[in-house]
Amino acid sequence: MSRAKKSTSRLGRPPATDSADTRRTILDVARAAFADRGFEVTTNREIATEAGITPAALYHYFPSKLDLFVAVHHDTQERVLARFNEAISDVSGFVPRFEAILDESHRMNNEDPSLARFLGSVRVDVARHPEFEMAVQVDQAAMDAFFRSIVDHGVETGDVDRSRRALVLSFVATTLTGLTTGQSASDRQHALAVEAIKAAVRGDLVARLPHV
Repeated sequence: MSRAKKSTSRLGRPPATDSADTRRTILDVARAAFADRGFEVTTNREIATEAGITPAALYHYFPSKLDLFVAVHHDTQERVLARFNEAISDVSGFVPRFEAILDESHRMNNEDPSLARFLGSVRVDVARHPEFEMAVQVDQAAMDAFFRSIVDHGVETGDVDRSRRALVLSFVATTLTGLTTGQSASDRQHALAVEAIKAAVRGDLVARLPHV
């Protein structure tokens, strides 16, 4: 008399699970893990467990931890850029566009703080592993091009003096990058930072006291 085989299933991998959905889950889990623990400390086994799949299944999607890290970076930058472009799609003028980007940045941070935390942690990991720079520079170049487009729009509309283009570009890149580091952990602090940047752009960040 034959004994019926016990049915088994991979952890988190029911037959109906769509491959794209699994990949999406891996990217989201890995982004949070890299953001919180950094590249060196995070292991593929931890990511697989948190994603609900086996380590072998993870390697099916991403052959190495570096491949996964680069994929997470590309996905994150792509998502952020898409949201930024949508936010300014029907907005004209340097200040209105810049403020729309700041507002969208805050909305994204409120929805998923791991986006900003990951981008902040990437700079630390690249500093520790210079060989990573080549792997992420294409995505960073796309973000830098977006920053330039905002400033160049301001130059075209007359909102930005052409002679101060480099100065304004440095301000835009520095402030938007800064929002992904120390300010992203607290929603209140992030909102305060956004308002401070807006005030700086409007020229009323520091109150002008009357001379005695």
